[in-house]
Amino acid sequence: MEPSEPLVPAGAAYYPVPAASPTRSYAFILVPGFTLLAFSSAVEPLRIANQLSQQPLYRWMLMSEGGTPVASSSGISVCVDAPLEPMERETRAFVCAGNPAAAAASPKVVTAIQRHARFGGAVGGICTGAVALAEAGLLVDHPFTLHWENQPAFSEDYPMLCPTANRFEVSGRVMTCGGGAAATDMMLSLIAEDHGADFAAMVSEMCLRKVMTGIEREQRSSLSVIIRSRNPGLLRVVNLMNDHIEDPLTLDDLARVAGFSRRHVERMFLAVLGQSPGDYYRTIRLDRGRNLLSTTDLSLLEVAMACGFGSVAHFSKSFKARFGVAPTKFNYRLGASRRVQN
Repeated sequence: MEPSEPLVPAGAAYYPVPAASPTRSYAFILVPGFTLLAFSSAVEPLRIANQLSQQPLYRWMLMSEGGTPVASSSGISVCVDAPLEPMERETRAFVCAGNPAAAAASPKVVTAIQRHARFGGAVGGICTGAVALAEAGLLVDHPFTLHWENQPAFSEDYPMLCPTANRFEVSGRVMTCGGGAAATDMMLSLIAEDHGADFAAMVSEMCLRKVMTGIEREQRSSLSVIIRSRNPGLLRVVNLMNDHIEDPLTLDDLARVAGFSRRHVERMFLAVLGQSPGDYYRTIRLDRGRNLLSTTDLSLLEVAMACGFGSVAHFSKSFKARFGVAPTKFNYRLGASRRVQN
């Protein structure tokens, strides 16, 4: 397919850029369930760059397996320009995915990305698009990331690969981001490489973003914000709990490693969080279990073990107490929902 003419919209704001560099091409491969927010957050900085400079700095095209419209995770379908086909080597090709993450592992998508990389093209994953890159064997020896919600399941499916907690990663010809606003962060970083930090800052301003890329590295808010406490001792214990979900530590071990007495740890949790350390720890592990049931095909026993429960019976009883439904029924509802979507 011949490259489309770059879109250069009119706008009131203007920022001059030297006209020396050729137009940079992007291809966005949409898979069913892709996240509309992440996709638009990646495309819009390119459009703004063209508009601000009044030059064709970037062009982009949309692809899908059969060249047909693709339904996003919000149910909104997006038309594409072409079916999957070989791309020019200079094109940066991104797989745009969402839930279910397995949609990115479509053999045709994986083959297209694999071929593009083999011939020297840059490849990327947006939201759960990193799954396609993992299937294609392109993430080995590269820092990469995907949305934090999908990282536990990814780690179960690809135990030899370890995603970072960062909003985006650019490593040579491999580019990934966690989705959402992180797609804008990544594109601002690439625009800065192409046309300088000052121009990227102006694009950021047009996106109404006050914080420049690279300042907020991690996807999630700090733990102190999440649990609404800056108590360093409490944060130390909670971090230990999060690091030991599959192999839970006893309360005595938690207290010892954190450097406190058991009694002190109990008082901290009751005073700040209103629950015992054991109850809080169990909640973290059960939330991980719900995540794995929602995003993987692991058996109930495998999920229970991955969350540090010694038996399915113990896990099921605790799961029902927290979520009001047995994990078997929860899994059945999820399966029915997935069948309807498909």
